[in-house]
Amino acid sequence: MDVSLEGAIGKLENALGMLEAAVNRRIAVDHARADLETELQIMQDDRARLAVELDSASNRLGSVEAATQDVSRRVARAIATIEEVLANQEPEAGDTEHH
Repeated sequence: MDVSLEGAIGKLENALGMLEAAVNRRIAVDHARADLETELQIMQDDRARLAVELDSASNRLGSVEAATQDVSRRVARAIATIEEVLANQEPEAGDTEHH
């Protein structure tokens, strides 16, 4: 009977070892899955933050472009006004050319 009892204990120890290995593998898989889920959540948060920043940057760019166009129009008007003043200016007494 000792032989069959020792055999049963051996089989039980073997089964317990296999069960422990399976539990350890499951823990490792669950840990890896949790790490992946955490990384995915971080990436989704980053994506959302970057989308908000991109929208903000696009809005600022639109404002800068509008301001640039306004300044460009004002400078063009100022140049035209100066050119008109210079063209309409009468030559002074000493500035006449003799041909």
